[in-house]
Amino acid sequence: MAKPLAGVTLQPFWWDQAPRDPIARPDVPKEADVAIVGSGYTGLSAALTALRGGKSVVVFEAEQAGHGASSRNGGGVGNFPFKLSYSQTETMLGEANAKQLWHEGRASVDYLEELVEREQIQAHFVRSGRYLGAHKPGAMAGLRRDVAILQDKLDADVEIVEPGEQQSHIGSDFYHGGRFNVRDGVVHPAKLHAGLLERVRAAGGVIVDGTRVTGVRCDGAALIVETARGQTRAGQVAIGANGYTDGVLPSLKQRVIPVASQIIATEELPAERVKRLVPRGNMIIDTKRTVHYYRASHDGRRILMGGRPLLRNSEAEEAAPYLRKFMVDVWPELEDVRITHAWGGKLGFTFDKLPHIGEFDGVHYACGYLGSGVAMSTYLGHKLGLRMLGDPAGATAFDGRNFPTMPFYKGNPWFLSIVAAYYRVRDSIG
Repeated sequence: MAKPLAGVTLQPFWWDQAPRDPIARPDVPKEADVAIVGSGYTGLSAALTALRGGKSVVVFEAEQAGHGASSRNGGGVGNFPFKLSYSQTETMLGEANAKQLWHEGRASVDYLEELVEREQIQAHFVRSGRYLGAHKPGAMAGLRRDVAILQDKLDADVEIVEPGEQQSHIGSDFYHGGRFNVRDGVVHPAKLHAGLLERVRAAGGVIVDGTRVTGVRCDGAALIVETARGQTRAGQVAIGANGYTDGVLPSLKQRVIPVASQIIATEELPAERVKRLVPRGNMIIDTKRTVHYYRASHDGRRILMGGRPLLRNSEAEEAAPYLRKFMVDVWPELEDVRITHAWGGKLGFTFDKLPHIGEFDGVHYACGYLGSGVAMSTYLGHKLGLRMLGDPAGATAFDGRNFPTMPFYKGNPWFLSIVAAYYRVRDSIG
């Protein structure tokens, strides 16, 4: 019998259908209206909006275009992309501001859907919903409260799923009921990225890959973007690196917590078997603090299991056994199924558990998507583009928020191993 983790390909399954372009390293332009650091969803969405508004745009990328989380994530698309509950945001911000913030989460998914349709990006976007399973019987009380609040405060399309009804959402008795978010969805993340990249290039954007930005400095009314291969003089600069944020803008780095997330993909399975395991083909998550997220692949032939079992920076080989064990806990029948792909990437978390958009030292940024950034990063990237066009429509519910950090934190999340251990203990006791 083949070992389940033998011969695993250590790169995203998504890249099989949307391969990354080889690094080209074109010349660094001397000038541009807009310079963007980071070629993920945030950067490309900002670039596309600025290009369509008549600006010249250069996008810098240290690796291949889309090397980071935008082509590596699980492809979940959520209307509630926050790590805080609605009640927590209301306590923090007040009712009016909390409602505005949560409505913006819904707007991010609507924008992604409209963008994919308008640009004819073949990314397998489907509003399949999302199932949130209760990992302990006691977790159902919290889910019932959340559903009542979301329906009352936001008129949200969410439903309680009783334990005896969950077979229509997951072919397993692992959970004790759950919540179904009807309007959430899934997408092929690498095809979404490839589509955005192609549209930016077609609109005249210059993608300078294999070129790390080493600094941004003011020069009169302009900003100078410095790299080891030359510099670009730009009127506006935006950073959209999220979990890959480095020292280009120190004020930003000390506010973003890079968190490792990993995914495994099974070998191809009979389509009817996958449909029995994930009847709707949607994303499934749970109430555990050690988060897992999983789904059927876009073609309905594989199970993709993701999670953050270690939180800290770690290799895919180290996390894969944890993910496989959890997959078998959920579906014991997959014990002998082979894993073909294992990969990881970095997410951007924040100390206040909210995304952020704004400026530091005249440089725009958007980041902190908390592992739920497919729609929000694309949406806030669009807002960055509008801001660089001087369009008032670039305003968001996130404006004016304090962007906190922690004393002595400089971007090295030394505390994540402690947090992961604490979460495992809390999950084990409820």
